[in-house]
Amino acid sequence: MALKPTSSSTPTDKKAQLQAAQDEVLLREIDDAVRQDQYADIARKHGKTILGIVAAFLLAFGAYLFWDSRQEAAIEADSEALVAALDQLDAGNLDSASAQLDVLIAESDGGVKSNAQMLKAGIAMEQGRNADAAKLFAAVAADADADPAIRDLATVREVAATFDQRKPADVIARLQKLATPGNAYFGSAGEMVAMAYLKQGKRAEAGALFAQIAKDEDVPETLRSRARQMAGLLGVDAIEDVDEIIGQLKESQGTGPAPMPAPAPAPAQ
Repeated sequence: MALKPTSSSTPTDKKAQLQAAQDEVLLREIDDAVRQDQYADIARKHGKTILGIVAAFLLAFGAYLFWDSRQEAAIEADSEALVAALDQLDAGNLDSASAQLDVLIAESDGGVKSNAQMLKAGIAMEQGRNADAAKLFAAVAADADADPAIRDLATVREVAATFDQRKPADVIARLQKLATPGNAYFGSAGEMVAMAYLKQGKRAEAGALFAQIAKDEDVPETLRSRARQMAGLLGVDAIEDVDEIIGQLKESQGTGPAPMPAPAPAPAQ
């Protein structure tokens, strides 16, 4: 005989569940109404202030976008002017290039200005106006807004342009921080500091510094070779690999000994 289906929930339970669902919906509606009242109250009390803050933010953001676009346009124009000056330099038109660089120095700032000053100083060096070049290099070296690497290079170039007119102590004071292994300008700065030591009669310090330069593989080979010779003259061994040095000498002088000349013919009897 078939069994009658039974329900796991009684009518009372179903009524309770329905009532709970209705209560939940009612609570949500009440909560939403309360929130709307709170938002409306805030809007009444602080609406003008909030609108003012939003408007100020939008104005500031718009001003920033405008300023940024102007900055990009200015940088692009400065870069084009710098390239034009370089083209004049490549063509050998030093006066024209110098005039274009003067405009950049007067109207630009940051890296563009520093590069323009360095190029103009280079033109002055090319024309034999070392004192004018040194002033431009000194201006870049003292510019706190310039890139540190450019400032260090300007310091090296300034001292090099006026090395003969400077006291050895001044050369050492200006370049000693750069004349250390690992610095990008160790070779150039170290050589001038070593020469300043020689002028002071400090042969041991000069020889040791020349030896350091000669052994530094990051220094250009021409400078290393010159430093190696100076260290040797000062009694400091700066050669680490004798075979390598011999090989370099053979490459510079030829691959082998010079051929012997043919013997002269015997005189007629």
